[in-house]
Amino acid sequence: MQFPSFIARRIRHNDAGSFSATVSRIGVASIAIGVGVGIIAFAVLLGFKRTIEKKVFLFGANISVSAFAQGNTYEEGPFPVKNPVVDALPTIPEISHWQAVAHKSGILKTENEIKGVVLKGVGKDYDWNVFKQSLVDGRLIGNKDSSSIKYGYSSEIVISRKIASQLILKPGDEVIMYSLQNPPRPRKLTIVGIYETQMEEFDNTLIVGDLALVQRLNGWGPDSIGTYEIYLKDFRKLPEVAAALKPILPVGVYMQKVTSLFPQIFDWLQLLDRNTAVFLTLILFVACFNMISILLVMIMERTPLIGLLKTLGSPNKQIRMVFFRVGIYMVRKGLLIGNVAALALCWLQYQFKLIPLDPENYYMDTVPIVFEWGTFALINVITIIISALILLVPTLIITRIQPIKALLFKK
Repeated sequence: MQFPSFIARRIRHNDAGSFSATVSRIGVASIAIGVGVGIIAFAVLLGFKRTIEKKVFLFGANISVSAFAQGNTYEEGPFPVKNPVVDALPTIPEISHWQAVAHKSGILKTENEIKGVVLKGVGKDYDWNVFKQSLVDGRLIGNKDSSSIKYGYSSEIVISRKIASQLILKPGDEVIMYSLQNPPRPRKLTIVGIYETQMEEFDNTLIVGDLALVQRLNGWGPDSIGTYEIYLKDFRKLPEVAAALKPILPVGVYMQKVTSLFPQIFDWLQLLDRNTAVFLTLILFVACFNMISILLVMIMERTPLIGLLKTLGSPNKQIRMVFFRVGIYMVRKGLLIGNVAALALCWLQYQFKLIPLDPENYYMDTVPIVFEWGTFALINVITIIISALILLVPTLIITRIQPIKALLFKK
């Protein structure tokens, strides 16, 4: 065993009631709290971001390419299926999927209630994987089910829980939709499913149906759609992909990024990032300051030992390494306790949803947790590096301790 390691080990094994043992526990607790808070903060922050982005992307693609329409901001003009944009999409590697949709404004009418809605028509290329997670009752529409096809389109729709509550509807009920056009075109539709996103922008107005139905209501053929929804492999590549698509947009076609469509939501997420960064910086600063203070106290308490080691010929570098290893031991122990405690609390919240939230303000009913192991590992690595650099500072005082005065030092 190396000499610094041997001495450091002897220093660590203090009596339970000694002053050194007390300050050592404080140092361990400081690191544990700092790391634990960091892990919990990032688990919750990433949970918020993933949950909200997933809800936004449910009905708002990363990029939407649509034809201009006059008079109704909820609807699009006819967009040919064959166009330069579609030809360019396979050549952009950052794009994972695209799908054709169209929107139609209308009014749902029951015997006693009416409700303004926007029908989103989707085709066979629509990706239902994310939507299934928001389905709370019933099933998805049956584009491929011949029993639901009438006049070339499916009459099935999926509505939100909020709309279903307002109109007192459930899966299996029929409702009449009057499209907002002249003259209005009523259509009897069958409700097969109910979804809930807890986002007012969607739950209050949006229903999902067959793309062929919207094409029929608009008088379009199968060669025209309203919007191409484009999804990316990495959301951070959004500006680059948007810049690549912009030069090839045909006349009368515009592009919208989801960050422009829902600016308040993404501004809120950026604010969360900044607040979390400031909060964690303060936590790490306090933890590091505590470590400096604690190591200084331990050095001052061991001043006679330092004087004895210098008298026996130990160089300053070797003695500094002794106390550096004492500090690193406290950091390792604090990391272990902090990680175990934080992951246990995150697991409890993930499994049992112990902390609720107000869906009207947070778009979800419980605090979300995401186990991003790479981020958790990075927090530990950063803590070790910063702590190691900080621990070198108080050991500099050892070089100024004179052996004779140190041997005469009394506790």
